[in-house]
Amino acid sequence: MYPIKFENLYYNKIWGGRDLKNFRTNLPEGNIGESWDVSCHPNGMSIVANGKFKGKSFAKLIEEYGIELLGKNFENKKFPLLIKLINSKEKLSVQVHPNDEYSRINENSLGKTEAWYVVDANPGAKLIVGTIDCDKEIFEKAIKEEKTEKYLNEIEVKKGDCFLINSGLIHAIGEGVIIAEIQQNSDITYRIYDYGRPRELHIDRALDVINFNLYAVNCGNNKLEEHIGYSKNILCSSEYFTIEKYIINGELAEESDINKFYILTCVDGKGIIKYKNDIRVDISKGESILIPATLGKYIISGDLIVLKSYI
Repeated sequence: MYPIKFENLYYNKIWGGRDLKNFRTNLPEGNIGESWDVSCHPNGMSIVANGKFKGKSFAKLIEEYGIELLGKNFENKKFPLLIKLINSKEKLSVQVHPNDEYSRINENSLGKTEAWYVVDANPGAKLIVGTIDCDKEIFEKAIKEEKTEKYLNEIEVKKGDCFLINSGLIHAIGEGVIIAEIQQNSDITYRIYDYGRPRELHIDRALDVINFNLYAVNCGNNKLEEHIGYSKNILCSSEYFTIEKYIINGELAEESDINKFYILTCVDGKGIIKYKNDIRVDISKGESILIPATLGKYIISGDLIVLKSYI
């Protein structure tokens, strides 16, 4: 096993932009709103981009090397995460995601809890996270009267901010940001409000699943632990995933876990992953790399910021 990169799966969106070209050389034409970078989902299947498995689908790789790749905890289980980059030139729809139980009954799918890490943000860029001064009755009335925006909690954000978006929490991405999104392996979204764009809304199901007691917490400001060559903290932790942040200015020595996989997402800078007799894999801003459960010891070196996601 070795650190595995995947080809970028790009998706045109009416709200998409071109900002990923600032650190990627393979951006296709169009308004690119999403890049799915680690995915084993029917709507987007990752293909290995490096090493001896190059060209193999992620699903096939899991079928052939399940425990060796993902760890003992994931034997005969579906891959649980989906890693994306999102770039917005315009506002995304105001939306909400259902939980596992609702999704299982109504969508035959997992629910969707996700986390947003702000990779880049234009001055004044904003996110919507949660609601203000309302409950279900007030919000339903506001939707009918086209006053939805009055009750949305809008937050100005900067590079490095991070929010855990639990299922049931209303949210939307504003203009001029690049977001690294770590989420459950689900593609279920209920749109509530779309700024006049002629796309389908899902008001009834959205009102079924909104939790008006959820609110925004910026975990990007969590205190860092200082170590020689790096600092780190836990950005967020839930039953679905944990995300640690590493700011590396030198070297970080790590070791894989036989029970689980790690995903490393570089959100700034660049470096090298060294493993097994000094074999090297480059990692740079915008890249995600799967660390197999049986990789063993490895070292990340350079000047970079990395998110480490795992179950």
